[in-house]
Amino acid sequence: MKIAISGKGGVGKTTIMALLAGELRKQGREVLVIDADPSPHMAETLGIRNADQAKPIAEMTKLLAERAGKTAGSPFYNLNPDVNDLLHDFMIEQDGIKLMILGAVQTAEGGCACPENHVLRKMLKKMLLTANEVVLLDMEAGVEHLGRGTVAGVDQLLIVVIPSRSSIRTALKIKQMADDVRIPHVDFVGNLVQDEEDRQFLLRELSREPVAFFPDSTVIRRAERTEMPIMDINDPLQDAPQQLLQAILRNEP
Repeated sequence: MKIAISGKGGVGKTTIMALLAGELRKQGREVLVIDADPSPHMAETLGIRNADQAKPIAEMTKLLAERAGKTAGSPFYNLNPDVNDLLHDFMIEQDGIKLMILGAVQTAEGGCACPENHVLRKMLKKMLLTANEVVLLDMEAGVEHLGRGTVAGVDQLLIVVIPSRSSIRTALKIKQMADDVRIPHVDFVGNLVQDEEDRQFLLRELSREPVAFFPDSTVIRRAERTEMPIMDINDPLQDAPQQLLQAILRNEP
């Protein structure tokens, strides 16, 4: 199962992805988290030590160009690049969770077949997962990744949205684009919800109920400020992580 998470910048998608990773580990699942945000900080959120040992794949410009099979002056790319070793050589693992950091991926124009995005798409497509394995893809903020088609091969997309007009606008745009590329399951996840008024605002503006509502938690803020791993917090968060997990499992292929 491959799950991507997206949303406007600052809505808390990395935090929610880390909490989901923790819930999946409690279920005995094997979890690989891919941090595809240009400003990656998933390692800190998960509490993974020595994250600097994982060199971002996006920095391997020459390697990616070679894997994509494009030579100077040629308009053609290798349609089946060998990327299997990348899935092992650039992972770090701690406490049963694997992390791969893609780093800042640059494109000349939206939708272009640049080496970086070509290899990223192939990596996702070539991952052969067992029933017990889950890939969590933490995307960059906004809609650019959908324009490049990087997440077209995922099974589910979670769109994190907070009770604000700007977040709603971005979330609805992401939903529209996700439907255009035919992602099988797309759901909203409410975050920073303080009260019933916030819940009703999200319900009204999204025209559908988010699969989970995460509260505006002082415990999470304190953990982030002190660089405490999110999975180590002692707060039930109104059972939101468990509700999110159950929603995902209902859509499992």
